[in-house]
Amino acid sequence: MKRFLKNTIAISTVALTLSACGTSGGGINLFTVDQDKELGAQVAAEIDGNPAEYPVLDSASNPKPYQYLYKMRDKILNSGAVTHKNEFGWRLRIIHDDNTLNAFCTPGGYIYVYTGLMKYLDSEDQLAGVMGHEIGHADLRHSTRQMTKLHGIDFLLNVIAGDRQAIKQVTAGLIGLKFSRSHETEADEASVKYLCPTDYNAAGGASFFEKLQAEGAGGTPEFLSTHPSPTNRIEDFYNTKTTLGCSGEKTYETEYKRMLSTLP
Repeated sequence: MKRFLKNTIAISTVALTLSACGTSGGGINLFTVDQDKELGAQVAAEIDGNPAEYPVLDSASNPKPYQYLYKMRDKILNSGAVTHKNEFGWRLRIIHDDNTLNAFCTPGGYIYVYTGLMKYLDSEDQLAGVMGHEIGHADLRHSTRQMTKLHGIDFLLNVIAGDRQAIKQVTAGLIGLKFSRSHETEADEASVKYLCPTDYNAAGGASFFEKLQAEGAGGTPEFLSTHPSPTNRIEDFYNTKTTLGCSGEKTYETEYKRMLSTLP
């Protein structure tokens, strides 16, 4: 492991010189895909071991909502548009917290959705739009790019090496990570791209932001505390859908409400 880390730092130094230009959405990512997976696994283990802060619903005791979300996730992954579909694990967990309006996806594809977000939304295409957006952040490897910028390569290598304090810090940081505007735009476009080959309304993410905007008088929702204002993003969702020629219009409102009734 020590030799691996030393080699990684040496290779990364070279990579910094060679790849300073041409990175997607701006910023340099010194991590490999395998290191994204290692980092995500460390964060997932920290979440699994902290039920007081992250009360994950047991999938065996709550099969219906999990099966529903698995089907949604698989429809997105099988669209043919997710670059790292076969490399990342795409494990999905529901966090039982009705007061938190949020979802996130770690490096390496560990997906987390809060019950607060699920119960806030009106239809399956809205949640699919949000899930596609979060999958996009992982697929485009935004988190490790952003965290490389914030923390530096040495800190993130300590996480992969198993430094517990660093893992706790990076876990909290990932959940509240503020992405750049270009990364958010890329993730929005990825959401439409992933949903476009399906029967979903590919601009489901726009419907979510429209709902947030219409009900914004109650304060800033958790999701928007780490995401830019939806003002221009709504139009971008619809423009991307039109540009790609997406024909799906399914929202699955009835089925979605039936699923919600199975949540604790």
